[in-house]
Amino acid sequence: MWWRLPKLVPRSGPVILLILTLGAVAGFAAVSHLVVRYNANQQSRGRKLYASGLTAASSGRYDAAIDAFRAALTCDPANSQYQLSLARALRDSGDPSRLDEAESYLVALWQRTPQDAAVNLALARVAAHRGSIDDAIGYYHNAMYGVWKSDADANRNSVQIELIQYLLKKNARAQADSELIALATALPRDPAAHLQAASLFVEAEDYAGALAQYEDVLRLQSNNAAALAGAGAAAYRMGNYTLAQRYLRNALAVNLEDRDSRQLLETAELVLRSNPFRSYISDAERNRRIAADFARAETRLTACAAQAGVSLDATGSSSPSPLLRLQAQWNAVKPDLRQLQSSTETDLPDTIMDVVFQIERRTATMCGRPQGVDLALLLISEQREAATQ
Repeated sequence: MWWRLPKLVPRSGPVILLILTLGAVAGFAAVSHLVVRYNANQQSRGRKLYASGLTAASSGRYDAAIDAFRAALTCDPANSQYQLSLARALRDSGDPSRLDEAESYLVALWQRTPQDAAVNLALARVAAHRGSIDDAIGYYHNAMYGVWKSDADANRNSVQIELIQYLLKKNARAQADSELIALATALPRDPAAHLQAASLFVEAEDYAGALAQYEDVLRLQSNNAAALAGAGAAAYRMGNYTLAQRYLRNALAVNLEDRDSRQLLETAELVLRSNPFRSYISDAERNRRIAADFARAETRLTACAAQAGVSLDATGSSSPSPLLRLQAQWNAVKPDLRQLQSSTETDLPDTIMDVVFQIERRTATMCGRPQGVDLALLLISEQREAATQ
């Protein structure tokens, strides 16, 4: 009876318009549903591809990660996280030719959200890969003071440490020193944070800064073995052997297996026992040390000459070895040892020890860095002012 249906439908204009409208709405709803389903499927596929890319990137398979992230972006072109991850993979792939593409994605993201800390950090690392120190510093600072989604303080600290390590690697010591000072003034009361800062000061060869950080740890944990050993080593590098001795003894009291601290302590104590310029020792003790050091220098000179195949008895050479000249100086000064007791010979200790120090420095250059008392004398010569402490 379907052929009779048109006869049952009124043929008025409003009714026909209503029917057409309902049909259009139904069609639009059907199309919208299909579009939503398609978009949902695309987004689901994008998430799977993105997860695959993350897995590949975490295992260092950057080519696979780049392919996965590109495919994810075709599914969801406006997804900023996919763009950021693709830029990171391009940057970390080890291919310098990909840095421009990585930077283009990151700059586009930065233009939309210039305060995004993660984007600024990614740009900082691109600049670091390029070796652009000034650009890297700028983006690292933006990341430090930008907007983090979580753990802002921890992330800022981590970024500042990364910047310092980068500057030290590039031997940009002035900039690294500035960042280290800023880091040190904002550290929490956490031994681990101060130990990490101390290691950075050591890497920068700022041993006074390192010592201050180790001492901050010891104020929080007086028996912290790493801080005691670090403080002792820092004081040793500064030439403050009395302070080094104290910290290194305490480090060994906490950890008897600390071989590095034991070796440094042995040398520090040799310096303290051999140094005739230390304050608060008697004239008799000073003279005894000078005589012992003078004799030790000749032993070192003789051993180095034998190692170098130089005869210290040779005479008349047109181009004598430096060791021969040192032997001549030693022989010239030797009679003056008897005059050490005279109060009028105020410059004599310096004159004698200058010969000792010359011998130790020259033999270290020609025959290698010494050990034992000879190392102690070399250290005194290198850091004479500090070694008087």
